[in-house]
Amino acid sequence: MRPIGSRRRRIPLSLRGFLLVGAVCTGLGLVMLTTRSVDPPLGLGFPDVSGLDDESLELGEVWNHGEVLASEPTTKSTAKRSGGSSGCATVEEMGEVFAADVGAESLRVRRLIRNHFALHGASIVRELPPERFCRQGFVLAKASEAGFGNEMYKILTATALSVMLNRDKFPFGEYVAYTNHSFTLKEVKHLWRKNDCEGKYERSLIIRTDDFEKPAETNVLCSNWRKWKQPIIWFQGTTDAVAIQFFLKNTHLEMRKAASNLLGQPETLNRPNLFGELMRAVISPSKDVEESVNWALHNGSDPDIALHMRMLTNRSIRGMQAALSCIKRSLLSYQRSMARPRVILVSDTPSLIKDISPYLQEFVELRSFKGSISKLASIRERLLDFRVKDWGPAPRWVAFVDFFLAARAKHAVVSGAHRRVGTTYAQLIAALAAANQLDEDSGTLGFSFFSSFQSNLLSDGLANQGGWGHVWNRFAGSLSCRHQPRQCAHTPLFPPGWWDGSLQSPTPRDIRRMEAFGVRLTSSGEVDESHLRSYCNKRKSVVKTLPGAPLWGRVKANFAATHLLGYHKRFIQGKIWFLQCAATINVLARLENMRTWYVSLSL
Repeated sequence: MRPIGSRRRRIPLSLRGFLLVGAVCTGLGLVMLTTRSVDPPLGLGFPDVSGLDDESLELGEVWNHGEVLASEPTTKSTAKRSGGSSGCATVEEMGEVFAADVGAESLRVRRLIRNHFALHGASIVRELPPERFCRQGFVLAKASEAGFGNEMYKILTATALSVMLNRDKFPFGEYVAYTNHSFTLKEVKHLWRKNDCEGKYERSLIIRTDDFEKPAETNVLCSNWRKWKQPIIWFQGTTDAVAIQFFLKNTHLEMRKAASNLLGQPETLNRPNLFGELMRAVISPSKDVEESVNWALHNGSDPDIALHMRMLTNRSIRGMQAALSCIKRSLLSYQRSMARPRVILVSDTPSLIKDISPYLQEFVELRSFKGSISKLASIRERLLDFRVKDWGPAPRWVAFVDFFLAARAKHAVVSGAHRRVGTTYAQLIAALAAANQLDEDSGTLGFSFFSSFQSNLLSDGLANQGGWGHVWNRFAGSLSCRHQPRQCAHTPLFPPGWWDGSLQSPTPRDIRRMEAFGVRLTSSGEVDESHLRSYCNKRKSVVKTLPGAPLWGRVKANFAATHLLGYHKRFIQGKIWFLQCAATINVLARLENMRTWYVSLSL
């Protein structure tokens, strides 16, 4: 035992102390890492938040005696260029092109939409004589009451498609009111029978479906949809701004021209605020939601800025700091002497609003919807069922109030997040807010959409923003610099669907995904047009249809006859056929019971 003991005594005291200090530091580091993202703010005043920032955030300099002071934009010097070269860009550099005013193009599209509905809206079409009504074409949009952003894009994509193709109870009907430009399926079926379209004009009410989420089957790139003869078209799986933009690369010139007229040229990133103008034309908050919005604003003036934070129950200090910095920049972008600007805060994580408010409320007038309407005696009783969904399962009615509340912003919308910035919900808030602020007399917009990124989201550039429908997806490839500092970037109101811009680049995953559509992309995002034409020429067109009305008698008779035959094989075949028909009937029943989107236009 003596030799062992002697060895221990020969360990230098300095080494033992070094090991002890190292162990203590490691333990403290682990504790800090596990608690940093969930700890609430320390209750410090707004001017002193720099003590929480690892990037020298000094928001106390934003205001001085009620006035906004000039400030330098976020530094880009620490961003690492790919391969040590200058062949990449930061998010702010990528967003510089989106600082341009798109008011003129948006106003052109507004007039196009207005003229379209004036000629082909439901109020006009339902009064047509039978021979003209039975020649009409319709576009269907069916959405579930799930996530607001994705489902609303289904409706808006169908509306855009109706304009492109010259064709003519909604989801969320409890929360969103719609104009009279649309039919329900029930009304179309009634008018079809009333005008005897099938008997006298030999035109059956058939629904042709095309599923964008099935690349091998969709005709979005290879078919001329303007020549489709079926009365109803249902373009499925259009949960973001991407699907409608595939028509910009359609192999038929007629389709590309129709798409470019509405969507703008694909090589130009400053394109019209299409979805904002569509929302302005076809939706508005329901009466209950409108009253809740006004209550949250204390029946006062509209907010100057809206901040949307999608935090997924996380309370990240870095995300909060980046958002505060971006609010500072958005204020600097439009005003010089406003003493107390109004800011609206909306988030899927209500506790975050409590965390961030102390840093702002001394210098701006804050507003948010608390999810409580108990003080609204005039609507409390009739909203009991409406109120049950408060902060509950989807659809959360508070999300609709937040949406229309944030869309009141007069100057800017800021989008921040724990993981992915600029989701479909934030995109649509900014688009509608911008459409509400477009001046028809001057054609100027004067509205900005900003994306707020904390540095840890940009360690691999925009690669982690790769969600197909997210606003920065088309910039997530190799041209995005790694290890960027905090960024506050101008953001497109109409997210691009292709990679035609000089700073856009696809990820390897995007390249593989586009191959399934028959599109061969280069590493810089260029489309091989000859390969696409060859693919479409070799490809067999897929035509899928549904009857406009279920044939109950035929289904029952067929199944009964098959059952009475007594042959096991025939019975199994009949049972399978019956189940397939029953599934179709179930789909059609859901279509009829929900309010669905139809826009009618002449073929």
